[in-house]
Amino acid sequence: MTVDPIQQLILELARLPGIGERSAARLAYFILKQGHGGGPPLARDLAAALVRVADEVGLCSRCQNFTAGDLCGVCADQRRDMALLCVVQGVADVRAIEASGAFRGCYHVLHGALAPLDGIGPAELHLDSVVRRVGQGVREVILATNPDVEGDATALYLAKLLRPTAVRITRLASGVPMGGELEFLDQATVGRALSERRDV
Repeated sequence: MTVDPIQQLILELARLPGIGERSAARLAYFILKQGHGGGPPLARDLAAALVRVADEVGLCSRCQNFTAGDLCGVCADQRRDMALLCVVQGVADVRAIEASGAFRGCYHVLHGALAPLDGIGPAELHLDSVVRRVGQGVREVILATNPDVEGDATALYLAKLLRPTAVRITRLASGVPMGGELEFLDQATVGRALSERRDV
């Protein structure tokens, strides 16, 4: 029995994070409608882009970021400070830090965080590759994992691994966001802001 192509598209779109079946149906109908109004067929353009990504994109041999070549754009940029290494959980974190314009070092993408209950340990995150990179002239490692249980555990584990190297190890500051009001913040955020206060 053949599956209806529209239903198949909805099912595939629903596999994406944050997309439920209703959202997937709306996206599917939008994609289908674009090809019947005289404009360019979005479905074919989208399919071609997905095939290219599947065929051409892999992981950077140095930092594990997504790239279409051996090295990603950051690692290939000779103007970056290769002695400053920022360890992040995912590729979206690289994009967020790059958008700030405040960082000119390089990255290492873990593609996750330690979560023993989910079967994700140090071997799955290839944490040994971070240690190897530190041995290649890195002077500071910024642990930019998420400020949650898994991210904190990952940062602590990495810090313990890196301590014998004598490299400077720092963690992203966290606490009260710009424009935030104390009365609306959770207890953990307020506590962290107090413990990480700095001189003015």
